[in-house]
Amino acid sequence: MTVSKQSLFKKFADKFNFTDEKKLTDTLKATAFKVKDGEVTDEQMTALLIVADQYGLNPFTKEIFAYPDKQNGIVPVVSVDGWSRIINQHPDMDGLEFVYDSTWITDLPGAKPCPASIECVIYRKGRTHPVRIKEFLDEVYRPPFQATKNNQPYSISGPWQSHTKRLLRHKALIQCSRIAFGFTGIYDQDEADRIIEGQAEVIINPASDPSDNAKRILPKLIKRASENASWQAAIDYAGENFAGIDLNFITQELNKAKAAAEAVLLDAQNETQLPLEQGDAAPHEKTMPPSGATDPKKPNSQHFTKAREALS
Repeated sequence: MTVSKQSLFKKFADKFNFTDEKKLTDTLKATAFKVKDGEVTDEQMTALLIVADQYGLNPFTKEIFAYPDKQNGIVPVVSVDGWSRIINQHPDMDGLEFVYDSTWITDLPGAKPCPASIECVIYRKGRTHPVRIKEFLDEVYRPPFQATKNNQPYSISGPWQSHTKRLLRHKALIQCSRIAFGFTGIYDQDEADRIIEGQAEVIINPASDPSDNAKRILPKLIKRASENASWQAAIDYAGENFAGIDLNFITQELNKAKAAAEAVLLDAQNETQLPLEQGDAAPHEKTMPPSGATDPKKPNSQHFTKAREALS
C-alpha cells in the first residue's frame, strides 16, 4: 500500500475510532458497497474513501456508498441525506426554495398524481441572481420493474410509484446543486441504478425448459395455423397468453413450422409449372374450390377464432 493510501486509510481509521486499518477496510467493503458477486478491491475501496473525504461524507451512515462497475472502478452514490449535508455545508449556500408546476400528471403507469415539473431555486452568497433548475416528470419517471418468474410476468413497484412527488423534488434539488456548487463525480441512487443497468448483460439460459402447458398448446397451434394459413394469428395468440421462456419457445417453433409449410407449398407450386402432358388441364382451366369452401392458401380469421376458443 502506498504512502498516500496509508495516510487516507489512517485518516478514516482515526476519524471513526478504528485501531486497526484492516478492520476499517473489511468493514467498509462489507457495508459501503452494493455487491452481488465478486470481491471489492483495495483500489475500489480507496476510490470510495477519496470521494467521501472530498465531500466530507460518512460511509457508515450511508451518506455515501458505491457500486463496483465493469471497468473495476466504482459508481459513487450519495444518499439524499448526503446531498443535504454537502449542500447545507457549502460556505456560499444562502437558502433554497421549490416552485411546483400548476399542471399535474395523473396518467403515468403506477405513479401518484404529481406536478408536471418541479423547479429548485438555490441562492448563493455574492451572486446577483439565483440558480434555477427545473426537472420534468416525464423525463425522469421510472415505471414499475417488469420481470418474469416461473414463466409468468410480474411487476415490482419502487420509490417512483410510492413517492412520486418526493423523487421529482429530489431530482430538482440534486441537479440544481450541481449547477450552483459544481458537485461532480457523485450520483444519486436513481442515476446509479440506470448506470449499472446500462452495463448489464441479459443472459438467456438455454437449459431452461418451457412449461408443460406451452408444450401442450404448441401442437394445436401449429395444426390450426397450417390448416388455415393463420400463422400470424397463432403468433399473436402466443403473445397474448404467454411470456418469457414459454413465449420464446412457442414463437420459435411456430416460425419453424411456418417455414416448413411454406417450403412444401413452394415445391407443390414448382411441380404445377412443369410442361403439360397429354390429358393435363390447361392453365386457364384452374379448378375452383366448391362453393362455401375455404382457400387453404388464405388466412381465415374465423377458423382461428374457433381455435382460440378451443385452446382457452
